[in-house]
Amino acid sequence: MRKSLIERETKETKISMELDLDGSGKADIDTGIGFLDHMLTLLAFHGGFDLKIICKGDLNVDSHHTAEDLGITLGEAFRNALEDKVGIERYGFMILPMDEALARIAVDFSGRPCLVYDIEFNNNSMGNMTTEDFKEFFKGFVNNSLCTLHIGLLYGENDHHKIEAVFKGFGRALKEAVKITSDNIPSTKGVF
Repeated sequence: MRKSLIERETKETKISMELDLDGSGKADIDTGIGFLDHMLTLLAFHGGFDLKIICKGDLNVDSHHTAEDLGITLGEAFRNALEDKVGIERYGFMILPMDEALARIAVDFSGRPCLVYDIEFNNNSMGNMTTEDFKEFFKGFVNNSLCTLHIGLLYGENDHHKIEAVFKGFGRALKEAVKITSDNIPSTKGVF
């Protein structure tokens, strides 16, 4: 049972998150940021994992703390659910189109956090989320799941399509990386 329950409370956010890596793509998301709810729902669906999130953040300030802390919490949930990583594929990648936008995602659950993020937006916000906070979300995920993640937007015009391609591709790459394909630790070192 590769499940995780995380409760995180700071002066800026209060988050309850449930993750089931072997779910069916069901999502019940309430972050207070409608656009982010949409992206996380797509992530769970395309990742094939069940995700339940309740988040109360200081949205009267802006979207930064909520996005960052959700990334931190989701990363921690993945790290806990994967435990010792025995048998996982480890690597996952996807090139995903969303209309005119094309995103390239590659993930490695290596135990070494590293984010390469190459996305440019036309606008400063989408809904009530600042576009620069997407990077904060992914940084939080990487640093707490201890993975390497490369995100590149190859091209695109519409900002909604761009980030939707990224989240769908991220879900598909995660699905590949966490699937069980053996009973070994996928590292020549024998540990992560």
